[in-house]
Amino acid sequence: MSDVATNFKILRKIKNVSQEVAADELKIPRSRFASYEEGRAEPPYAMLVKIANYYQVSIDALLRGDFSKTDPDNLLKIGKNRFLFPILVDRQGNDYIEVVPLRASAGYLNGYADPEFIENLPIMTLPFSVSGKHRSFPIKGDSMPPANSGDFVVGKFVETLAEIKDGKTYVLLTKDEGIVYKRIYSKVFRGAGYLELHSDNPQYQPYKVKPKDVLEVWEYVCLLRTKDVKPDEINVDSMIGFLRQMKVEVKKETND
Repeated sequence: MSDVATNFKILRKIKNVSQEVAADELKIPRSRFASYEEGRAEPPYAMLVKIANYYQVSIDALLRGDFSKTDPDNLLKIGKNRFLFPILVDRQGNDYIEVVPLRASAGYLNGYADPEFIENLPIMTLPFSVSGKHRSFPIKGDSMPPANSGDFVVGKFVETLAEIKDGKTYVLLTKDEGIVYKRIYSKVFRGAGYLELHSDNPQYQPYKVKPKDVLEVWEYVCLLRTKDVKPDEINVDSMIGFLRQMKVEVKKETND
């Protein structure tokens, strides 16, 4: 059975519906739905879109991820019960901050929906939980001073493009460029239908990105400067200091 067929079956179990119910809601015969789950047939693209919407996951996660390699309880539910897949948590359910090293950044475009890729990223744990899903990304080049190559931007996951605030900085994952860190002005909801990405270094010209080419958006939280820091000094304590210095919203743990 292919990973896609396995994903169909796992997602149906998470949704807690039978093949008959799922097929009926997708408006296809049960026999055809069963053939997708058993790997005997591949759904056409239009049906993939319907199935992804039905299970409320991205098509990339559906096709390129392997849900059998992650605990269903560790799938991050976001707005309207959609899933951000995958997510890593510790045994107590505390969210890890995954760090995408520079050497792994080129592979992030192909691996962001793959739990095996995410599981192999370095991680940081915190003695408190930050609100929302966070991840750390490497900076390349000099287009966004004071950030320079080798520094890291910690970003908070943004669910929809509608949440982007003009003039704020974000890490974007795009189909053509992979990971980019830019100042964004959204024209998506103003009739123009694109995002305008600006560099803070005036030597670089703004450019446009279509919404369909944006795979992930992470809002800037803080910058980790590594120029004068040795690699072994970038640890949990230093991360906590950075986050507190930038006044990151945190949830206080309570003991019931």
